[in-house]
Amino acid sequence: MNTAPLAAIVLAIVATSAYAAPRELLDAIRQVETGGEKNGGRDAIGDNGKSIGPYQIGRAYWLDSRVPGEWSDCCDAAYAERVILAYWTRYCPAALRANDMETLARIHNGGPTGHRKQATMVYWRKVKALLDR
Repeated sequence: MNTAPLAAIVLAIVATSAYAAPRELLDAIRQVETGGEKNGGRDAIGDNGKSIGPYQIGRAYWLDSRVPGEWSDCCDAAYAERVILAYWTRYCPAALRANDMETLARIHNGGPTGHRKQATMVYWRKVKALLDR
Protein backbone atom coordinates (compact mmCIF):
# COMPACT_ATOMS: atom_id res chain seq x y z
CA MET A 1 0.00 0.00 0.00
CA ASN A 2 1.32 3.42 -0.96
CA THR A 3 1.17 5.58 2.18
CA ALA A 4 2.76 8.66 0.61
CA PRO A 5 -0.56 10.47 -0.06
CA LEU A 6 -1.74 9.78 3.49
CA ALA A 7 1.58 11.00 4.89
CA ALA A 8 1.29 14.20 2.86
CA ILE A 9 -2.21 14.85 4.22
CA VAL A 10 -1.12 14.24 7.80
CA LEU A 11 1.91 16.51 7.32
CA ALA A 12 -0.30 19.26 5.89
CA ILE A 13 -2.75 19.02 8.79
CA VAL A 14 0.02 19.09 11.38
CA ALA A 15 1.85 21.90 9.58
CA THR A 16 -1.22 24.11 9.34
CA SER A 17 -2.20 23.63 12.96
CA ALA A 18 1.20 24.17 14.60
CA TYR A 19 1.19 27.97 14.36
CA ALA A 20 -1.19 30.83 13.81
CA ALA A 21 -0.52 33.35 11.08
CA PRO A 22 -0.66 36.96 12.22
CA ARG A 23 -4.06 38.25 11.04
CA GLU A 24 -2.80 41.80 10.49
CA LEU A 25 -0.02 40.50 8.25
CA LEU A 26 -2.37 38.38 6.17
CA ASP A 27 -4.67 41.38 5.78
CA ALA A 28 -1.77 43.60 4.68
CA ILE A 29 -0.46 41.01 2.20
CA ARG A 30 -3.93 40.60 0.74
CA GLN A 31 -4.29 44.37 0.39
CA VAL A 32 -0.93 44.66 -1.39
CA GLU A 33 -1.68 41.72 -3.67
CA THR A 34 -5.29 42.42 -4.64
CA GLY A 35 -6.63 45.27 -2.51
CA GLY A 36 -8.69 46.92 -5.18
CA GLU A 37 -10.07 43.81 -6.85
CA LYS A 38 -13.75 42.92 -6.92
CA ASN A 39 -14.86 39.99 -4.74
CA GLY A 40 -11.94 40.57 -2.40
CA GLY A 41 -9.51 39.34 -5.02
CA ARG A 42 -11.17 35.94 -5.38
CA ASP A 43 -11.12 36.22 -9.16
CA ALA A 44 -7.74 37.93 -9.39
CA ILE A 45 -5.22 36.52 -11.83
CA GLY A 46 -1.72 37.97 -11.95
CA ASP A 47 1.74 37.37 -13.33
CA ASN A 48 0.32 36.51 -16.76
CA GLY A 49 -1.84 33.76 -15.27
CA LYS A 50 0.82 32.36 -12.97
CA SER A 51 -0.72 33.64 -9.71
CA ILE A 52 -4.32 33.43 -8.55
CA GLY A 53 -6.66 34.54 -5.81
CA PRO A 54 -6.59 37.18 -3.11
CA TYR A 55 -3.02 36.33 -2.09
CA GLN A 56 -1.71 35.77 -5.63
CA ILE A 57 -0.44 32.26 -5.00
CA GLY A 58 1.46 30.52 -7.77
CA ARG A 59 1.25 26.83 -8.56
CA ALA A 60 4.78 26.07 -7.25
CA TYR A 61 4.00 27.88 -3.96
CA TRP A 62 0.80 25.89 -3.60
CA LEU A 63 2.59 22.60 -4.34
CA ASP A 64 5.33 23.47 -1.83
CA SER A 65 2.71 24.06 0.85
CA ARG A 66 1.55 20.44 0.56
CA VAL A 67 -2.01 21.41 1.47
CA PRO A 68 -4.48 18.93 -0.05
CA GLY A 69 -6.79 20.32 -2.68
CA GLU A 70 -6.41 21.96 -6.05
CA TRP A 71 -4.40 25.03 -7.03
CA SER A 72 -7.66 26.69 -8.06
CA ASP A 73 -8.78 26.44 -4.41
CA CYS A 74 -6.33 29.29 -3.73
CA CYS A 75 -9.05 31.62 -5.04
CA ASP A 76 -10.80 31.06 -1.71
CA ALA A 77 -9.25 33.30 0.97
CA ALA A 78 -9.57 30.81 3.85
CA TYR A 79 -7.96 28.02 1.82
CA ALA A 80 -5.23 30.37 0.58
CA GLU A 81 -4.45 31.35 4.16
CA ARG A 82 -3.98 27.67 5.05
CA VAL A 83 -1.59 27.39 2.10
CA ILE A 84 0.39 30.43 3.27
CA LEU A 85 0.61 29.14 6.82
CA ALA A 86 1.78 25.71 5.65
CA TYR A 87 4.34 27.36 3.36
CA TRP A 88 5.69 29.50 6.20
CA THR A 89 5.69 26.51 8.54
CA ARG A 90 7.80 24.63 6.02
CA TYR A 91 10.24 27.39 5.03
CA CYS A 92 10.44 29.80 7.96
CA PRO A 93 9.03 28.29 11.16
CA ALA A 94 11.34 30.38 13.36
CA ALA A 95 10.05 33.59 11.74
CA LEU A 96 6.49 32.38 12.24
CA ARG A 97 7.11 31.60 15.92
CA ALA A 98 8.82 34.98 16.39
CA ASN A 99 6.10 36.86 14.50
CA ASP A 100 8.82 38.24 12.21
CA MET A 101 6.51 39.93 9.77
CA GLU A 102 9.25 41.17 7.47
CA THR A 103 10.65 37.69 6.91
CA LEU A 104 7.20 36.20 6.47
CA ALA A 105 6.10 38.84 3.95
CA ARG A 106 9.33 38.66 1.97
CA ILE A 107 9.19 34.86 1.78
CA HIS A 108 5.58 35.03 0.64
CA ASN A 109 6.68 37.37 -2.12
CA GLY A 110 10.05 35.91 -3.06
CA GLY A 111 9.97 32.22 -2.21
CA PRO A 112 11.90 30.25 0.39
CA THR A 113 14.90 32.59 0.24
CA GLY A 114 12.87 35.75 -0.36
CA HIS A 115 13.94 37.26 2.93
CA ARG A 116 17.47 37.52 1.51
CA LYS A 117 16.52 38.98 -1.87
CA GLN A 118 16.90 42.71 -2.35
CA ALA A 119 14.01 42.54 -4.83
CA THR A 120 11.53 41.79 -2.01
CA MET A 121 12.32 44.98 -0.10
CA VAL A 122 9.90 47.07 -2.18
CA TYR A 123 7.16 44.55 -1.44
CA TRP A 124 8.01 44.59 2.27
CA ARG A 125 7.84 48.39 2.38
CA LYS A 126 4.31 48.27 0.94
CA VAL A 127 3.23 45.67 3.49
CA LYS A 128 4.91 47.55 6.34
CA ALA A 129 3.19 50.79 5.39
CA LEU A 130 -0.15 49.05 5.84
CA LEU A 131 0.91 47.46 9.11
CA ASP A 132 2.04 50.86 10.46
CA ARG A 133 -1.37 52.49 9.90
